[in-house]
Amino acid sequence: MDYVSALLPPVVMAAFFIGLVVTIVKSQGGDNKAKEDAAVDAAIARAEAAEQPGTPSGA
Repeated sequence: MDYVSALLPPVVMAAFFIGLVVTIVKSQGGDNKAKEDAAVDAAIARAEAAEQPGTPSGA
């Protein structure tokens, strides 16, 4: 029975990981796409507004 207790955690973690990937793939595009794009655009606008004028952005 040692092999069962040794294999159970990786199998459970793999199942959860597969479920996570499936959920992420299903949530891409469709009705959520416009909402996600708007959230990303707002975050980029906030980041750009927070930059100090006169400091190089690459430094």
